[in-house]
Amino acid sequence: MDKLADPGEPAIGPVQRCASLLRLLAAAGTQGLALTYLSARSGMAHPTVHRLLAQMIRERLVQQLEANRRYALGPLAFELGVAAAQQFDIRGRCRPALEQLAQDAGDTSYLIMRSRSEAVCLDMVEGPSAIRVVTLRVGSRRPLGIGAGGLAILAALPMAEREQLLPEIQKEIEANWQFSRQALLRSITEARKAGHALIRNRVTPGVSAIGLAFSDLTGRTVGAISIAAVNDRLNARRIPALTLMLTQAVKQIEAATRNDSLLGNY
Repeated sequence: MDKLADPGEPAIGPVQRCASLLRLLAAAGTQGLALTYLSARSGMAHPTVHRLLAQMIRERLVQQLEANRRYALGPLAFELGVAAAQQFDIRGRCRPALEQLAQDAGDTSYLIMRSRSEAVCLDMVEGPSAIRVVTLRVGSRRPLGIGAGGLAILAALPMAEREQLLPEIQKEIEANWQFSRQALLRSITEARKAGHALIRNRVTPGVSAIGLAFSDLTGRTVGAISIAAVNDRLNARRIPALTLMLTQAVKQIEAATRNDSLLGNY
């Protein structure tokens, strides 16, 4: 029996299983993932993963790369994404605020959206600083709590919702990010106290990042924006000014999206 099948929970069907694999492949990027890795990360047995991948290959949702025989997203995933982008035009609405933030801060700014227990990078803009930092690529996924944007989202969630997510997030970060439960809880506490998320050397050595969450029309936390820079540029003296820039950008994003139900689907 696959690990995903919990006797105390409703049975997980093929759609959920395929979605789990697609999320893993989306996070992997162009290099793809091996069958063994997909099985270990998804908690599904090798034969199950192989069967689902074969089915998705036939539908062009997944492809097997000739160079390394790993699996990656297929052309149908791109085609569906293009169509969905017309309905979920988050990037277009947030882009002006993101560009202004990168220009004002001088450093790379990111748009992060919550996807269940993950933080997804939807957009990024490099600032004019001579030392440019790119720690995320568009489309990459991380557990909430690792990056500054994901930590800002996690810290802003209601306590009950956060507590429900923590077991899943903690398992992921301990296994794949070597980040302890105690460190995660401490980061959440610090972010809630400061009103923003701040990380140093957590994802990339020598790089710091600061993030602030934003909400939809109902007040539900759905995303965050963040700034990443080398440690020397994101020092204690600059944090108040950067926090003000983030606050202004959040207001601009919320004003641009609150007149419709666009964010309500996230």
